[in-house]
Amino acid sequence: MTHEDHLLVVFPHPDDEAFSSAGTIIEHAENRGPVTYACLTLGEMGRNMGRPVFTNREQLATIRKRELIDAAAKMKISDLQMWGLRDKTVEFEDEAALADRILALIQQTRPTRLISFYPGYAVHPDHEATARAVVRALRMMDPADRPEFLAVAFANNTKEELGEGTFIHDVSAYTDQKIKALEAHASQTGGLMKVISEDSNIRDLLVKERYYHYPL
Repeated sequence: MTHEDHLLVVFPHPDDEAFSSAGTIIEHAENRGPVTYACLTLGEMGRNMGRPVFTNREQLATIRKRELIDAAAKMKISDLQMWGLRDKTVEFEDEAALADRILALIQQTRPTRLISFYPGYAVHPDHEATARAVVRALRMMDPADRPEFLAVAFANNTKEELGEGTFIHDVSAYTDQKIKALEAHASQTGGLMKVISEDSNIRDLLVKERYYHYPL
């Protein structure tokens, strides 16, 4: 595995990566270097079962795994890692152990940039637990060796308290590809285009991906 200009993405659920960062991921994969995505769970406790419904609770993990593999291929992710933690229980994992595992992955891939959630502004308990573990891992590193941390924040008070974003990435050139990645997560994004047509915030995500630099 090459270490040159590597992008590492760490999120807890399938589709976190597509909503927040598909354009950035695709741009990196096409122009800069390889992408590793560590997806901590299979999202098997998700509430959506498709629209119209096409799966059930027993089959959802299998469906979401298949969707994740398809979405990763559409985003040209070269190294997809499914860590197998249980959905909605990441907050109960040993944070130090999870941080150690993330640190080991950073040391293996030596990324130039790392994308994950911003602690305190990631809304879902699994998101917050992932964010805390990522920050803990980065703080264990020599500052000179740390990748640039691009943190995703989307709580309602984000812009009021953190501003518009440290790095606002124009991904309009990749909007069509981003939509295909989102649609690959069909159990969760059924009726997506209808939502996009009605919600300006969702439309904005298709052309701009916002990141913040977390103070390490």
